[in-house]
Amino acid sequence: MLAWLKLGLVAELKPAAFRKLLAVHATPEGICQADRRTLARSVEADVAAAIVRGPDPAILDAALRWLDDPVNHIVTFADKIYPRLLLEISDPPPLLYVKGNTDLLNRQALAVVGSRNATQQGRANAQAFSEELSYGGFTIISGMALGIDTAAHQGGLAAASSSIAIVGTGLDIVYPARNRALAHRLAEEGALVSEFALGTPALAPNFPRRNRLISGFSRGCLVVEAALQSGSLITARHALEQGREVFAIPGSIHSPLSKGCHLLLKQGAKLAESSQDILEELGAVASPHRADRALGVQPGTSGENAVLDALGFDPVDFDAVCQRSGLTPESASAMLLTLELEGIVGRLPGGKFQRVR
Repeated sequence: MLAWLKLGLVAELKPAAFRKLLAVHATPEGICQADRRTLARSVEADVAAAIVRGPDPAILDAALRWLDDPVNHIVTFADKIYPRLLLEISDPPPLLYVKGNTDLLNRQALAVVGSRNATQQGRANAQAFSEELSYGGFTIISGMALGIDTAAHQGGLAAASSSIAIVGTGLDIVYPARNRALAHRLAEEGALVSEFALGTPALAPNFPRRNRLISGFSRGCLVVEAALQSGSLITARHALEQGREVFAIPGSIHSPLSKGCHLLLKQGAKLAESSQDILEELGAVASPHRADRALGVQPGTSGENAVLDALGFDPVDFDAVCQRSGLTPESASAMLLTLELEGIVGRLPGGKFQRVR
């Protein structure tokens, strides 16, 4: 394990070069024992020199102390618990850092991804779909970003099959910091995984690279909300290249966060109007513990129903609600507040309202 760790801490050694060296030298110990000239026959001279030099002793000591915590693990090509689906992708990392339950690494899984700047409806969809998919036997994979990722993890953790976060930093760093509580919960009830060495900060190029693992871990990928230029579409593209199923939730034609999903649907992604669509496509059966069992209090008054009819499913401003419903501003305001408190309607920026469910 020490040789794996030493090589994993050599920043210059990328996964492709690491795999090439393993093919030549058979074991990480063999790589570590080779001299620079021998190594340079397989990799660039600067990489060979970095391997011979080895990692900074202080960084290696910190990694060994990190491994002293029983919740922390290193999983390598040599381990039976290495995720089998990752071995099918074109660029699997030889070494993974894992914090949490390693039993989840080979459970059937589904990626749920989407916008960081998600709408309230999008977050509600991500959480509800993920909870029901988790009850249906799928561990939910996402990237622990704000917005859709966060909601997806929360849904997965709320049900039987839990959730895994694939992150773009070292596992000794929580990014974004606002998700610290979620990271702790994932470590206790699910897992966090990274191919990046401890101490690796949040660097922009690492997140698109991380996305191939989100799809690689999974049998399919559900895109909840995505703009046309988004990391979620990168994940979906990786999923297609890896032979995974891609699903997308349609949205309003007026919302920029629906454009990416609609593009995927035009390109052949499967329409997901409910989690049952995904479970049936993947040959799974929905659990009786349906996530939509908790859709909340249904509106009971004619005023509430009039407001919901007026809202439809697109964002609507207050004046339009009054005009469409025929209610006075006072009555419409009271109905909107009631529906908002029940979690049926959400208040959006710009004084607009939208159904959440």
